[in-house]
Amino acid sequence: MKSQFKRQIVDLLNQHRIMTIATNRPDGWPQATVVSYANDGLIIYCRISRDSQKCANIARDPRVSLAIAKDYPQPLQIRGLSIAAHVVEVTDRGERDHAAEVLLQRYPEYKVLPRLDPAAVPTFRLTPEFVSVLDYSKGFGHSDLVKVTDNDLAEFVEARRHHWAGFHVA
Repeated sequence: MKSQFKRQIVDLLNQHRIMTIATNRPDGWPQATVVSYANDGLIIYCRISRDSQKCANIARDPRVSLAIAKDYPQPLQIRGLSIAAHVVEVTDRGERDHAAEVLLQRYPEYKVLPRLDPAAVPTFRLTPEFVSVLDYSKGFGHSDLVKVTDNDLAEFVEARRHHWAGFHVA
């Protein structure tokens, strides 16, 4: 992907804290819900209750769609992201602790809450595959569709694997 798109995507991910995630229900209907998230570059982390319909949907079909934007006062100011991603539960303790730290940086107000039990509220890693970069300043409804390649993700995933291995929050 062109570096300008990568920068724009990461900047938009960094500017927001809430996304809409659409999962596939067993009856074929999509289910869209609002979820808090934090990102480490292009990698997105969120926590979802294991008892939720979302979690059951993800276990059955790890393909999700995300929408991230805010409410703009003028239509031609709209900027946001529509993302097709794959979801995996984070089971590596180092990565789970890393994700917890990334989430606490985005949500410092959560520091007063007790640590979540990963058995009840697992952490998920969402890896984008396609991203529509919405920018209505270029025309109403304008978007640029970009494919996220392994090279685009390498700086965010492979560079951190060694970090995850030794990363544990006290």
